[in-house]
Formats: sequence, C-alpha cells, structure tokens
Amino acid sequence: MDVERYVRWLQDVRRYQPPTVSRRLSVVVGFYRVCVIDAILEHSPADYVRRPTVPSESPTLGLGHLQFEALITTARLSANPNDFALVVLVPRPPAVARAIDRAVDERTSGPILRNTLGVRMDRHAATRRLKPLAHTAGIRMPRMHPHMLRHTFVTTMLDAGVSLRDVQIAARHADPRTTMRYDRARKNLDRHPNYILAAYMASGT
Repeated sequence: MDVERYVRWLQDVRRYQPPTVSRRLSVVVGFYRVCVIDAILEHSPADYVRRPTVPSESPTLGLGHLQFEALITTARLSANPNDFALVVLVPRPPAVARAIDRAVDERTSGPILRNTLGVRMDRHAATRRLKPLAHTAGIRMPRMHPHMLRHTFVTTMLDAGVSLRDVQIAARHADPRTTMRYDRARKNLDRHPNYILAAYMASGT
C-alpha cells in the first residue's frame, strides 16, 4: 500500500522521529477522510495503517530557566538585529515588538528575519545563528536548533504554572496530549492539585 510505503520512507529514508512521522501521517489521514466525506472515495486507504508509537515525553531537550534567560540576554546584546527577534518572536509583548522593530529597521516589505544574504531566514540559518549565541551565553547543549526554542516556550509556561489548556492554545497543539509530552514537571508534588487546593482553602480560613 502506498500509504504504508510512505510511512516506511519517512522512517527509513528521512529518518524522522515517531512524533514527526505521526504528524505527517495525520495530514494524509485527514486528506483521505475528506475524500470519503465528499464521496470521492468509498473508503480511506489510510484507515488501517499503523501509526508509530509516540513516547509519552518529548525527547527534545529544552533550555532551563537560567539558560533561557542567558540566551535572551545574549541575543538582546548581539550586534546582529535578527538574534533577539529570533529568540523571542512568539508571542508579541512589548519587548518582542521592540525586537521585531529592530530587526525590520524601517523596512516596509520583505521577511522579518533575514540571513546574511538578505533573504528570508530558514531553519538552517536560524540554527547557525543559535549556535554562537548559545556559546556566548555559556550554554552547553549537544545540539541547538530552532525547535528547542519552541520546546522551551512550552515548558517554561508549564513550569510557571500556566494552565495546560492555555499552553495548548498558545502552542497551537490540536491535542492536549501533545502539550502533556512537554510537561517535564507534571510529577512534581509542588504542583499536585491537593497542594493547590490546600493553599486556596487556607487563604480563606
């Protein structure tokens, strides 16, 4: 079956991790589901394709709170105006808006973040910018790549006590289980609902 061959190609040739393969397969499944709904196909050829097992926790290493602060400070002080906007681009509180204004530099068209050639910064160029920033900030990680910033964005919100639902919306995760995979502190007793309830009740007694 073509769908099964596509999954094997993603795994064996592209060497994608299970979460990435699962996301790509979801697009295919959704496409065929619409074809069945619109009576273009009698049944979906993706109905019985087995999805890869996705681990309960994300394997991506996020930055710790102090590491993230060090990276933000380094990016803010960088001579390259793209660096600060690259690190803090989503969402857009005032500090982020200032970073974007600095990166745009009075331009009225074109991409916000540009590479050394002046064209849109892709993930490869972003990775090349992150490596020296992390080194200057004193961050020692096996790999630095843009997805780590997204991972850090999610884990930092969760560590700060933002509700799972709000984090899910901010991260644009369709399934809350995806957000839960980022919650490295969900087993901490400090965040157990009983402690939160006890603190709430104590405040009124």
